[in-house]
Amino acid sequence: MTSVGQRIKGLLGSPQGRKMIDRGRRQAAKPSTQQKLRQFAERMTGRPSGGR
Repeated sequence: MTSVGQRIKGLLGSPQGRKMIDRGRRQAAKPSTQQKLRQFAERMTGRPSGGR
């Protein structure tokens, strides 16, 4: 039986995994997504994140 790490590594090296990574990078580059992440981090830490 393969370990979880080996299975993840296999997925990330596959064409399907590369598509998932590319899609995630495109989503992360969007300003609206970045704002949502800043708001989430602020709620989780209880303090405003620096920056804008």
